Amino acid sequence: MSQLIPPSLGLYIHIPWCVQKCPYCDFNSHALKGDIPEDIYINALLEDLDADLARYADSIQERQLTSIFIGGGTPSLISPQEIARLLQGVEQRIAFKDGIEVTMEANPGTIEAARFAQYVEAGVTRMSIGVQSFEQQKLERLGRIHGQDEAVNAAKLAHQIGLNSFNLDLMHGLPDQSIAQALVDLEKAIDLAPPHLSWYQLTIEPNTMFYYKTPTLPDDDDLWDIFEQGHQKLSDAGYVQYEISGYSKPGYQCQHNLNYWRFGDYLGIGCGSHGKVSFSDGRIVRTTKIKHPRGYLAAYQNMVKPYLDHEHEVAEIDRPFEFFMNRFRLIEACPKQDFIDTTGLVLSAVKETMDWAIGMDYVTETETHWQITRKGKLFLNDLLEAFMADEDAD
Repeated sequence: MSQLIPPSLGLYIHIPWCVQKCPYCDFNSHALKGDIPEDIYINALLEDLDADLARYADSIQERQLTSIFIGGGTPSLISPQEIARLLQGVEQRIAFKDGIEVTMEANPGTIEAARFAQYVEAGVTRMSIGVQSFEQQKLERLGRIHGQDEAVNAAKLAHQIGLNSFNLDLMHGLPDQSIAQALVDLEKAIDLAPPHLSWYQLTIEPNTMFYYKTPTLPDDDDLWDIFEQGHQKLSDAGYVQYEISGYSKPGYQCQHNLNYWRFGDYLGIGCGSHGKVSFSDGRIVRTTKIKHPRGYLAAYQNMVKPYLDHEHEVAEIDRPFEFFMNRFRLIEACPKQDFIDTTGLVLSAVKETMDWAIGMDYVTETETHWQITRKGKLFLNDLLEAFMADEDAD
């Protein structure tokens, strides 16, 4: 195994609270039962970051943050003043790259005009607005607290307040949704002209209300028609698909997500957040923080057991699967040199499996790149399992 070339470095910050838990949501989110202890939580986040910077100093020193993503939960429940204090505290601890992308998720039901503009003043450069649908009945079925008018107004407001970019989150394949309804939803989103659209299919995840009481969803044929017709509408409107569910106008891809899919590094602070850190000596470490807000805040000022819940080193044999699980989400071709630089492995480590994938027409290759095919995307699970099979064979 060769030395690793340190990739881009991002920071994920998790805010765990929501007004209420949506029936489809399997994220680490918790319905509010009173006021958010936001000042204490921001203090804890910064202390969490301090611990990471000390623990991984050999990897982090001299590196700059290229992106920050504040996710949840509903981060827009936190006041702009505390978001400003958070971002200032982060910048005091680790240098920001010029033009850093700072994304914050927001729910249209928690946005007010003045508050929205204050987030920009606090340092947020990009908003991701959880619209999910523009149809009132569907919003209610999904447990969303906003109405269709609030969704439209939030997008219009995002155009007015000086953001570099913003994203609309929109779902399809909703309970009892027809093809026509799904496409009307998408047309309404396109009419609002967001620079970025995350357009993805509702999936039923374990440990959600929809899992225990599953609603009637569109069948596979309808889902395929929704995707094909919707993809064409997005293309006709000037949106380019750059990953499985990500569409953007040229120049407005989400840099933070690209860093994930390109097997970049990222620190994770906050309840249940995940991180990945590479070291020049060849190690790759993944981290998970304490999941529940009570346990996380109990660690505040108690560094006997810090915020870290779990840490493990990614074994060499697991790296091909982890690399391609991320990289094959992207539409772009994958430079072979990226595989070498970010996994520390040589190309021969995946040659046998890649030859099989090429023979199956799942992947094409040139001297310098691999490219997943349309067939490869349709059979992505089979493709990725082949890289896991390498582990079983050794």
